[in-house]
Amino acid sequence: MPKATRKQFMKKPSPTAATQINRVFKFNTDLGQHILKNPLIAQGIVDKAEIRPSDVVLEIGPGTGNLTVRILEQARKVIAIEVDPRMAAELTKRVQGTPAEKKLEIIMGDFMKIKDLPYFDVCISNTPYQISSGIVFKLLDMQKPPRIAVLMFQREFAMNLTARPGDNLYNRLSANAQMWANVKHVMKVGKNNFRPPPKVESSVVKIIPKNPRPNIDFNEWDGLLRFCFNRKNKTLSAIFNNNKILSILNENYNRYIAYMAEQSGEILPDSNAETSEEVKNNIHRVLEETAYGSQRASKMGETDFLKLLYAFHQVGIHFA
Repeated sequence: MPKATRKQFMKKPSPTAATQINRVFKFNTDLGQHILKNPLIAQGIVDKAEIRPSDVVLEIGPGTGNLTVRILEQARKVIAIEVDPRMAAELTKRVQGTPAEKKLEIIMGDFMKIKDLPYFDVCISNTPYQISSGIVFKLLDMQKPPRIAVLMFQREFAMNLTARPGDNLYNRLSANAQMWANVKHVMKVGKNNFRPPPKVESSVVKIIPKNPRPNIDFNEWDGLLRFCFNRKNKTLSAIFNNNKILSILNENYNRYIAYMAEQSGEILPDSNAETSEEVKNNIHRVLEETAYGSQRASKMGETDFLKLLYAFHQVGIHFA
């Protein structure tokens, strides 16, 4: 009888949790399912959120719970919003029978489509990259935004968020986010830290909404930025002399005049043919008086845009 080899007596190692999950799930990358597998980075993200024992933490897209279990160790409660029932079931199973089970609430659904979010103090997310911008501005537009949000993004998007005037990546997104929050780059995360690896590199960003909030209308502010960054390296004079932009501002001006007339009981003439020239003159006046006509949006900060918005409002020109 031939002798048994050493290999035949060696016990095969039991599959790891990661291997078991890979066997159960086919990750849906269309939903942004790139699971963070590096425990050091996961803990680093949680630490940057500065979670207090009394905090309620909202996690967007918890996946299999690699971030969630660490958040549960520090927070009073975790509300996890998950769109994939398989992931929700895996997360439920992961905390079942542990003290953390009572601290976890799972909401099934798409974060962007949930109108009435429960109260939370902190937001953490390995963000689905295709809805990065939507998530940022939904959080910042809340009546009571979170104290801190620590979010994972595609590297270029993160660099846009944190870019300053004069940087190559500074754009409308940068100016918008920095008007409503203090934004800081926290760490780079290589693609091999995910399962399956995404096609792009990632970064973690810390967002601290300003308190009190700036006392301006978001749609007005964003409307101005939309025009200014339409061609961010053109001068503002060139941008605001564009016929398409003049036409839009003319319509806005007519609506504003009609509203003011209605408030005062004044009857307006049927024709507004001369309004276009009036709008042109008002734009020229604003750009001359503010000395922003020769400026480019790529070099302008939030104080510059605020002054410009205020000056336009003084002559009845609005952007929403």
